[in-house]
Amino acid sequence: MDGYFASRLHHQLRAQVRDFAEREVRPRIPAMEATRAVDRNLSLLIARQGWLGVTISADFGGMALGHLAKTLIIEELSRVSGAMGAMVQASQLGVAKIVHFGDTEQKKTWLPAIAAGECLPTIAVTEPESGGHVLGISATAVRDGDDYVLNGRKVYVGNSHVGDLHGVVVRTGPGSHGLTAFLVESGRPGFRIGEQKPTMGLHGFSFGELFFDNCRVPAANRLGEEGDGLSVAYSSSVLYGRANLTAVSLGIHQAILEETTRFCEQRHRYGRPLHELPSVKLKLGTMQSRLMTSRLAAYHAVHLLDAGMSCDAELMNAKLVNVESAIDSARNAMEIHAAAGLFTDRPIERYMRDALHMFAPAGTSDVQLLRLAEVALGTAKGQWSQRLSDAVRMAPTG
Repeated sequence: MDGYFASRLHHQLRAQVRDFAEREVRPRIPAMEATRAVDRNLSLLIARQGWLGVTISADFGGMALGHLAKTLIIEELSRVSGAMGAMVQASQLGVAKIVHFGDTEQKKTWLPAIAAGECLPTIAVTEPESGGHVLGISATAVRDGDDYVLNGRKVYVGNSHVGDLHGVVVRTGPGSHGLTAFLVESGRPGFRIGEQKPTMGLHGFSFGELFFDNCRVPAANRLGEEGDGLSVAYSSSVLYGRANLTAVSLGIHQAILEETTRFCEQRHRYGRPLHELPSVKLKLGTMQSRLMTSRLAAYHAVHLLDAGMSCDAELMNAKLVNVESAIDSARNAMEIHAAAGLFTDRPIERYMRDALHMFAPAGTSDVQLLRLAEVALGTAKGQWSQRLSDAVRMAPTG
């Protein structure tokens, strides 16, 4: 499968990221699990590898390798640490808004810094009372001379506690054309980060709350025109969020299978390795089948994205298949491990907790199914991958 989608450079990149993840990330996992604290130093170390710039053009210091390469980076980091894979995927959402909606000056200012690992971007859309209902946004921005004054609150913001530049979607008027996006630097007066709350999984990653209390932002920090906020939010979620969360799920799924097969080789029952029990072997075969199908869906979707082809449905399906399959395989792994899987000296329970974190962002599985039903019925509304194809398309690499 890799041979069909991936080039020589993709294979080299995978090996590079895997080596880094084993050397630099894996040794830090016990501390992240024990403290549940955000590992800012590790986040910055990953950023300095240049991987946040994988979809940024070379004109702005990026790698210009596209979405399949991005998937491989996130997948390999997530195979070792779902938290650090999530850190990169959330950063990529922050990249998307500037790539697609930033003006020349904004791109020249921020994209080289992101590509160099000197700036960690985020995107902040969700609010406590709106959830996935973007039109329910109530945070506001009011024009005041050459500035806008922002007030409100955002929740579940990936990289909230390590981010340097927040892409914030707020309301500047009524209705669907009343949403506007802004770039807000973390040091601005009137901006603050909420207390980090403990979460079930992804320890070492932050997705917290941002508060804006008369936070004054220059009009030059506006992304696009007033009213473009809905497009910023939807395109980032559809083109980047679903693909990125797919990649995190895929990496976790790979780790689940590797750890479970290792356990089955080490454990013996009735004088034979555990995997020789028919019931266990069937579960391993099911997990292998799920993983192969999930990887095919993931790579196919981003391959189309890199080619500038219409692929909204493929991205939805990839997120659905990968998230559900990783969760199902985590449960099978726990069944095989039995009581041994309940203790933290083995990573299976961590993989299950981390996999469950992929369910809600960029739309739950029910949301993906509803949108896919619209595809089947011919009532789907627009194609973000088609609208933004020129900016998404990446030249093939050798």
